[in-house]
Amino acid sequence: MVKHAQCCDEKCVHPDLVNRVLNELPDEDALYDLAELFKVFGDSTRIRILFALFETELCVCDLSEALDMTQSAISHQLQILRTNKLVKSRRDGKQVYYSLADEHVVTIIAQGLNHILE
Repeated sequence: MVKHAQCCDEKCVHPDLVNRVLNELPDEDALYDLAELFKVFGDSTRIRILFALFETELCVCDLSEALDMTQSAISHQLQILRTNKLVKSRRDGKQVYYSLADEHVVTIIAQGLNHILE
């Protein structure tokens, strides 16, 4: 049996509340971009990479070993994370190290984990 959200018993629109919501609602482009960002978080492999980088910066070899994945698979996911500005890289000689892009990413990950552990 599918449960549905509860609905009002009668239709009664509150124009002041509706207008307040409409005034604060981001434009469609921003909402689309936000939805795309959350899609990136919808892949467990990318989440594993982000959690690994939550601890320290790592190169592809380290990530591959820690997550028991091929370097090719790690590189592919890192490219998606870089494109979405969730990770950054720095070169040190022949090594390229990856880390979380900024504190916003740390906050998103920490808040998400806190939410599911409640």
